[in-house]
Amino acid sequence: MRRSRVMIIGAVDAGKSTLTHALLKRTEKASKTQALTFKDWIVDTPGEYTENPMFYKTIMVTMMEVTHVLFLQDATNPKTIFPPGFSSGIPKLCIGVVSKIDAPQADVERALRQLKSALVKGPIIQTSAKEGVGIAELEELIQCRSYEAMQQYVQNSAYPGLLFHPEPPLQNIKKDLK
Repeated sequence: MRRSRVMIIGAVDAGKSTLTHALLKRTEKASKTQALTFKDWIVDTPGEYTENPMFYKTIMVTMMEVTHVLFLQDATNPKTIFPPGFSSGIPKLCIGVVSKIDAPQADVERALRQLKSALVKGPIIQTSAKEGVGIAELEELIQCRSYEAMQQYVQNSAYPGLLFHPEPPLQNIKKDLK
């Protein structure tokens, strides 16, 4: 089976390169990404490419080479660069990633709300690339080949920093409890 290829998008300083290094098990310090960077099975993008609609064409063309797109939202940043429903225009498997959950000023709930707004459907995982939290679970999600497989993984995972969006409507949960 062919290995999954991933593109990571997010704001400047969201932690895209640090996450790339964590996923590739590299120990060197991440540096500012100046252009699209292909590292093994990951495409690391400069934050400016997602922040500036002028670069959307470049992202869309490059996206054709990947299986998954990771939406990175920094838990320490009160702003998001992703407009509501942004993932609806992306014909790939999308995964929301909350980064920097270990930072003292992290507001994980805010970051989750921001990603839920941007993602139409898909898993959202809380991570700390520096501490290695959620990285193994993210690697497992990246190996999933469908939203159904991702949802199954989320349901069976013991990791508390993982959810599937949209969550089941309350009325369905009540039916399941009867």
